[in-house]
Amino acid sequence: MNVSEEIKRLHELHLAGALSDAEFAQAKAKLLSNINLDKSDTPSDSGPANDLVQEFNRLRRSRNDRWLGGVCGGLGRASGMEAWIWRLVFVLFTLTFGFGVVIYLLLWIFVPDEEIGITKHEY
Repeated sequence: MNVSEEIKRLHELHLAGALSDAEFAQAKAKLLSNINLDKSDTPSDSGPANDLVQEFNRLRRSRNDRWLGGVCGGLGRASGMEAWIWRLVFVLFTLTFGFGVVIYLLLWIFVPDEEIGITKHEY
């Protein structure tokens, strides 16, 4: 039901006597204020795609939980799964399809390393 239909329904209830003048005005104001809040709070580019981009931007290779490049540790931290599960997935993809190593190498190259808060001058 869109806004005009809801206001029309409120008007019909008001004319039928189910809503007083004050109740009608209050319901109409609440409906219109919710519409204005929805328009101002949500940017035009929000949605599932934007959430996916934000999650991908959060992905970092782990410095603590790493065997080779820290890719599985970073994936584990970002997804909430254990790192050994990601390691098993990459091994299975390598053994069955042959492209697990390629994906791992690409993630190793393109996913930035986790920052530890030390600048170059503090080494």
